[in-house]
Amino acid sequence: MNRRNFLKNSSLAAGSLYLPGILQHQKHEDIILGYDDKRYRLNTQWSKANAAEFPVKDCHEMVQDKLGRIILLTNETKNNVMIYDKRGKLLKTWGHEFPGAHGLTLFNENGQDVLFICDNNLHRVFKTTVDGKILMTIDYPKETGQYSKADEFIPTETCVAHNGDIYIADGYGKDFIIQYDRKGRYIRHFGGRGEGEQFLVNAHGICVDNRGAKPCLVVTSRMQNAFKLYTMEGQHTATIALPGAWVCRPVVKGDYLYAAVLQSNSKQWKQSGFVLILDKEYKVVSSLGGNRAKYTDGKPEELYQTVNVFQYPHDVCVDDEENLYVAQWNSGKVYPYKLEPV
Repeated sequence: MNRRNFLKNSSLAAGSLYLPGILQHQKHEDIILGYDDKRYRLNTQWSKANAAEFPVKDCHEMVQDKLGRIILLTNETKNNVMIYDKRGKLLKTWGHEFPGAHGLTLFNENGQDVLFICDNNLHRVFKTTVDGKILMTIDYPKETGQYSKADEFIPTETCVAHNGDIYIADGYGKDFIIQYDRKGRYIRHFGGRGEGEQFLVNAHGICVDNRGAKPCLVVTSRMQNAFKLYTMEGQHTATIALPGAWVCRPVVKGDYLYAAVLQSNSKQWKQSGFVLILDKEYKVVSSLGGNRAKYTDGKPEELYQTVNVFQYPHDVCVDDEENLYVAQWNSGKVYPYKLEPV
C-alpha cells in the first residue's frame, strides 16, 4: 500500500471525528505518560532548532550514533538530516536529495557508523556515512521476479544483521522483505501479500531482535495491527497481535521493544497515536498515551489512545540514558518530543 492509498483508505475508515483531550487544560510538560516501571515526563520543546532556518515536514525516524548524537530524518529537502545533542541543540544538518526520506537505520560497520536511508519517492535505499557521503545505492529488486518497474518498489525501512546482511521492507510497495548481502547482492525475498500468517499487509518496519537464544526478525504488519516474527532466513515463526494498534517500526533497546503507534481503531481514530513498550515475551508493559494493556488468553484487548499528546507518532529513538525521542508524521511540522524516565 503506497502513501497515497494509505491516506485515502484512512480517511474512509476514520471519517472526521476527533475528540479533544485533556491537553487543552494542562501543559504538556506536566504530563507523565506510561505506567508501572515505564513512566516518562513529556518535553515538547526539546528541539532548539530555528524553524525558519531549519524546517521539517514529516519527522520520520531517529537514531543515536556512537558519539551520543541524535540523528533525525525528515523529508524536508532543505535539511534531510538533522543532528542534535541530547539536550536538543542542533549541531549540523545535511541532505537535499531525499524528497521521500522515510526509513533511517544506523549500523556500526567495522567501528564506523553508517546510515541506511529509504526514499519513497526515489524508490531506492541509500547507504551513507553519518556526514552524508553516499556509499552504496540499492535499486528496485528486479532480481526477485516480483517487480517490473522501479515505481512498484516503495521501501520504508531497513535493518542490518550482525554479518552485514541488509533486509529491506517494501512497506508501501508489495510488502516483500528483500535480503541482500553486505555488498548489496540479492539473496532472497519473503513476506509479500497473501492468505496466511507468513504474509504481510503494510510491512512498514523491521528490526533484528537479539534478545532471545537466536536472533530473529521482527516485522511490522501495520494494517493487521501486528508484528510478525521470522528467522533470519525468512521463515515465519509467530505473530504478535496488537489489536487496534497501527504499529510503525519496532526498536529493540536492552530488554525492551519500543514502537510508535501511528493511530488506533478507536472512536477518536484521527490523530490517535501513542507509544508501546513490550518485554522479551512481546507483552505490552507500558503504553505512553494509551490504555493499560489487559490480556485474555495471551492476547491483549483493544489498544487505544487515552491522552492525545501525540498526533501521528512515527518512530521512537531510545538513547544511552533511556530517554525516548518521538518523531511524528503529518503533525503540523512539529519537531520531535523527548520523554524522560521518572
